[in-house]
Amino acid sequence: MADVSLKEAALILGVVAACYWNSLFCGFVFDDVSAILDNKDLHPSTPLKNLFQNDFWGTPMSEERSHKSYRPFTVLTFRLNYLFSELNAISYHFLNLVFHVVVCIVFLKVCKLFLDSQSSIVASLLFAVHPIHTEAVTGVVGRAELLSSIFFLAAFLSYTKSKGPDNTIVWTPIAVTVFLVAVATLCKEQGITVVGICCVYEVFIAQGYTLPVLLDTAVQILRGKGNIPFSVLQTLLKLIVLMFSTLLLVVVRVQVIQSQLPVFTRFDNPAAVSPSPARQLTFNYLLPVNAWLLLNPSELCCDWTMGTIPLVESLLDVRNVATLAFFCFLGSLIVFSLRYPGDSSKTVLMALCLIVLPFIPASNLFFPVGFVVAERVLYVPSMGFCILVAHGWKKLSNKSVLRKISWVCLVVVLFTHALKTLHRNWDWESEYTLFMSALKVNKNNAKLWNNVGHALENEKNFERALQFFIQATQVQPDDIGAHMNVGRTYKNLNKTKEAEESYMIAKSLMPQIIPGKKYAARVAPNHLNVYINLANLIRANESRLEEADQLYRQAISMRPDFKQAYISRGELLLKMNKPLKAKEAYLRALELDRTNADLWYNLAIVYIELKDPTEALKNFNQALELNPAHKLALFNSALLMQESGDARLRPEAKQRLLNYVKEEPQDANGYFNLGMLAMDDKKDTEAEAWMKKAIRLQPNFRSALFNLALLYSQTAKELMALPILEDLLRYYPDHTKGLILKGDILMNQKKDISGAKMCFEKILELDPNNVQGKHNLCVVYFEERDLKKAEKCLVETLALAPHEEYIQRHLNIVRSKIASLSAAEQSSLPADRIAAAEGKKKSFENLKEVKNEKKTTQTTVKGQLKNKKQTEKNNMDKETPKKSTKEIKDIEKKRVAALKRLEEIERILNGE
Repeated sequence: MADVSLKEAALILGVVAACYWNSLFCGFVFDDVSAILDNKDLHPSTPLKNLFQNDFWGTPMSEERSHKSYRPFTVLTFRLNYLFSELNAISYHFLNLVFHVVVCIVFLKVCKLFLDSQSSIVASLLFAVHPIHTEAVTGVVGRAELLSSIFFLAAFLSYTKSKGPDNTIVWTPIAVTVFLVAVATLCKEQGITVVGICCVYEVFIAQGYTLPVLLDTAVQILRGKGNIPFSVLQTLLKLIVLMFSTLLLVVVRVQVIQSQLPVFTRFDNPAAVSPSPARQLTFNYLLPVNAWLLLNPSELCCDWTMGTIPLVESLLDVRNVATLAFFCFLGSLIVFSLRYPGDSSKTVLMALCLIVLPFIPASNLFFPVGFVVAERVLYVPSMGFCILVAHGWKKLSNKSVLRKISWVCLVVVLFTHALKTLHRNWDWESEYTLFMSALKVNKNNAKLWNNVGHALENEKNFERALQFFIQATQVQPDDIGAHMNVGRTYKNLNKTKEAEESYMIAKSLMPQIIPGKKYAARVAPNHLNVYINLANLIRANESRLEEADQLYRQAISMRPDFKQAYISRGELLLKMNKPLKAKEAYLRALELDRTNADLWYNLAIVYIELKDPTEALKNFNQALELNPAHKLALFNSALLMQESGDARLRPEAKQRLLNYVKEEPQDANGYFNLGMLAMDDKKDTEAEAWMKKAIRLQPNFRSALFNLALLYSQTAKELMALPILEDLLRYYPDHTKGLILKGDILMNQKKDISGAKMCFEKILELDPNNVQGKHNLCVVYFEERDLKKAEKCLVETLALAPHEEYIQRHLNIVRSKIASLSAAEQSSLPADRIAAAEGKKKSFENLKEVKNEKKTTQTTVKGQLKNKKQTEKNNMDKETPKKSTKEIKDIEKKRVAALKRLEEIERILNGE
């Protein structure tokens, strides 16, 4: 076995780099979105065991919607990419390029088993530049082909070393081969087909049999005319070991998919659901189509499903000629390779094995696949094709007449293939460029029109996306997904009527419901979303909630394991004020998927509706255990802890809010609630900093502005509160609590009676029955020495709140003042003047009591507006019942807590 020299490896590296350097500038497109961007198995927070429980796309293998493609080792390499560069596409494309170089070098080593050095280089270079490989190399999900091919070829190379001196068996290479086959299969399913290649190699290459000799030996043994040769026994033993290991791998693979084949629709592979003879004729015709792509890769397409290749429905279809010609050519090569001895026949035989055997899983011969033609599955079969071409080229170049022509043709083929590959890579730059390039090749595939629409939809270009979606419905009128796309786009354009019409068309294409019948084999899981989308659309109308619920139940009846239907129905039942039924829906969904953090979060919301905060917090915690970065669970669980009033939960609440602002650094709500927590903990400086940060992010943040002003007023910084209140009232002129607080500061700190009066009068304009605003206006009248007006005002206030004892007491004080002034005016003696002066002094003391008691008792729905020191001073008056310091602290604590809680409720209700 010849080794690969450093020069040869460098040549291959240079050629691959020249052809694929621009692939580094491509993004994640097509299947990359599901396998990379939407696959949670790549995230470090996901347990590694999930890679061995889920399919290639991150869906649990147990779920019906799973694609059943089990490639955990490939996903592991994606996870390593994510670990080092997260979703930076360059690193993913670079690693694919490296793997392609490795495949080319290992393939060169395999070629040297059957070709001379020069032909091996030709085969390897042709493989390196062939345009058919752009889907496998430039498309990130094509890494499954690359990795599987590396271990595929390594397993074969290992097996070639299993023949020892004197035809003895060397078991170590065989054990290594079995291990490498298992690894190749865990990268992609076709890796197991290398066992068949090893079997052919053992019989026809290692042992040197031809088909006539093998048949003659078998006939002699069956007739009893001779004993079984020892070499044959050894060969049979090796083959039995290989076949047994293969059978074991197949059994394990079947167990992994739980004996269920993936569900494909007639749109994915129309021939698979067609009657005979159309099914057989079409599947046979697809073989020359794939061969033609290897021979002439001029028109490449990323998606060959749906109507790309029309069905061959009759024996008279002219395309059957291509099928017949293909089988005649293939048959002649097989006869030549099996019948005649010699190196040439052996080379052709191994080339045919590399073409045929790895292609069998994609051939629809044993089970239907989800595509018609897929360029990436030709990655390994193209190795056999390249060996055939290199072998044929060598035969021609050995003839002196054709030597120059053969070399010119070779250079032209390599150069044009390299240019085509380089140009084709740019098609994979974005989803839009990829699908538009496909439409140039094939306009009969509705999926391509849909995918261009999706690309435009992602760019928020809904008008243009709608045109492509409508074209998809015209190309394939019975495509349910296309009508769903039209409906969704109309919804995005706020054309509700047209959206509903499109959804209804899609719904009419669904199979009719038969009670008790499941539709696992008839309905694609994503098509059931038509019920979800239609229900989500009509439930915006309060009068159609029951109709929406009926649609959810209809989807569930068609597929009882349709998790999304339970989730959406739970949301609707909450809207319908049926929390117990919503709880049942979410619990049923959790039976189907207990690892879904969103489900635990939704269930927590249900428990909040059921007034069970303990259970709600447990479910929030479960959601965070599954997804520590679940933003809504972090935020709402922190609020729940804060609202519980349990000081022991505050540190954890703070940590969760800190984690939330790390995930959402531009959301002012996180900083505001950190400020509220700091206020609870009496950390005024910290609270001030958090509130200011919230206001910087959202200058019109109503709750943050008011609570910052309140914080200043509670910490004897009333004058600092005024500009904050000015901002608040500029954004929200009708903020009653802000007006009360501003008026209080103006009257008591700035001594601006007229300014305070304007605030209280504004309150009464907004709400004539506001007791506190009216009471404070009465105090203003008292300050203005208009006792009659103050008396009348207090009488009106008492009528609004007859049970408020402090208003009656203040009214009595004002009336007493009026009486004392009247008595003073009737007296002319100096003693009377002195008494009047003393009465005036006392009246000012009483006024102080009125003002301050007003401040003490003016607890709005937002809470206490004055600080504790002033309250204690007011309670020293004899007419006010004396309270202990502890009682005062308790009262203030309750009032401040009420203020913060209710202000938060107001903020939420106002949608801030």
